[in-house]
Amino acid sequence: MTILNGISLLGGVGLFLYGMTVMSTGLKNAAGDQLRRILEKVTGNRIAGVLIGILVTMLIQSSSATDMMVIGFVHSGLMNLGQAIGVIMGANIGTTVTAQITAFDLTAFAPLLLFAGCVMYIFFKKPVLRHVGSILLGFGMLFVGIGIMKAAIAPLAQSPDFKQMLSALEHPAAAILFGILFTALLQSSSSSVVIFQAFAVEGLLDYRQCVYLVIGAAIGSVTPNLLASLTTGRNGKRTALLNLYFNLLRAILLLAAIALFPGILDWIQSLSPRDIARQIANTHTLFAVGTVTVLLPVSPLIVKWAEGTIPLKAEEQLARDAQRLVYLTNVEKMVPSVALRQAMLEVNRMGEMARDNLVTALQYFFSPGKNELYDQVLEREKTVDYLDHAISDQLVTMRSLQLSDHDVFRLSHMVRVVSNFERISDHAENIAQFGLRMVTAKAVISEAGLQELKVMGDTVMECLNVSMEIFEKENFTLLPHAEALEQRVDDMQEQFIQNHVDRLMSTACNPLGGVIFTDMCTDLERCSDQAINIATALYDQFHK
Repeated sequence: MTILNGISLLGGVGLFLYGMTVMSTGLKNAAGDQLRRILEKVTGNRIAGVLIGILVTMLIQSSSATDMMVIGFVHSGLMNLGQAIGVIMGANIGTTVTAQITAFDLTAFAPLLLFAGCVMYIFFKKPVLRHVGSILLGFGMLFVGIGIMKAAIAPLAQSPDFKQMLSALEHPAAAILFGILFTALLQSSSSSVVIFQAFAVEGLLDYRQCVYLVIGAAIGSVTPNLLASLTTGRNGKRTALLNLYFNLLRAILLLAAIALFPGILDWIQSLSPRDIARQIANTHTLFAVGTVTVLLPVSPLIVKWAEGTIPLKAEEQLARDAQRLVYLTNVEKMVPSVALRQAMLEVNRMGEMARDNLVTALQYFFSPGKNELYDQVLEREKTVDYLDHAISDQLVTMRSLQLSDHDVFRLSHMVRVVSNFERISDHAENIAQFGLRMVTAKAVISEAGLQELKVMGDTVMECLNVSMEIFEKENFTLLPHAEALEQRVDDMQEQFIQNHVDRLMSTACNPLGGVIFTDMCTDLERCSDQAINIATALYDQFHK
């Protein structure tokens, strides 16, 4: 093998990997936010999770990208570990499509794909058409890269020294280890498998070696997820461990199956005789489908394994217990009057969480060194977001009950109250972030400014407490008091901001502190607005 052959091989690999990146990026851009919306639809149905994982990964041609989104969703509370495991398993099947595509020898058509993609990307102005152009460009580069690799590899087939070096991969353990390390380096199992295909087509690897390389590649593919999880919370790390444990179990299962039933490999080869590229692609796909089919029923055990590795903290367990409906279960079977009462209890329960979140956020803002308070706000906000969706869905389901006009009115206004509570919790998160900025950016608010914010915060909390009592007990005699408190907050916002402008002119506060002070006043005023919406939610019906 000459130096030029080595350079050509590296160039082919580089072009192939870049083509994969361009194609994947084009696919993600063409799909836009639809991919995230698809993933957000994952429910507790594990089979649905697998199907969604397959679909998303087929669309973006990257199981790592799918897994990264799943880690982000779990970290943000939009998905739990039980839902994540199904999507991760599906992604392992979806990623096998790449090898199935590259098993076709489309190198001759690559220049046409490059030309068409270039024309669409350069001359078309519509974003969707330009994204399609980048997909075609990436597809063309992918096959040109494979062609360059094959041409560079061909002389190696005549080199006894290189064949002797690859003979070490005849041992299954060595092949698996090489597959793990090679894929960890490339950070893409589909890319690794395609490169193994190219070597096999040129006769440098045999089918049995590629089988174990594919098994190793699946384990190595979790590397980018493990690295990405280092910057996430404990749930994000558990999600990365789910992927690792699944692929380790998958490897053990496949090795046991091959040892017990060696005829499996002969059967796979018989599906595509004399076409080793297709044999490797079929092995990749059948291994993924088979192991998912076997391991999906025991996926809750994999979730427990990940949770056992990173145990739940006390506050995490409390948050998990809170993220469930207590009163609104089986509403379809309830008598309408009972269902409405249960709905009120559930909405009030959510309201108490939102109120507690605002209290904690204000405590943190005025004592920003207490990081545990900041964490509590973020965790409780996830719970409130969950309850927002869960309660709203149940209230919509209740519309199918035989409700009177009076009950329909109450039901529709409960939906609005749920939204009001969720927004209050959002403002609480904003306030906690203001406190964090006070520390990290060293913002300065004068003692007089802090005292004004405390007074305004106390007034908002009083307004919210009174409003929640009005809603819960329908005691509208308290409504004038709530409205007076809300008006007082409005007056405070106007007066305090003017006071703060005067302090800024005298340099008692720095500019960043001025921005935070103004934003705090705005968020507190909006909390009082939400409180009055809650207080008056059932007022009209009560006075009919």
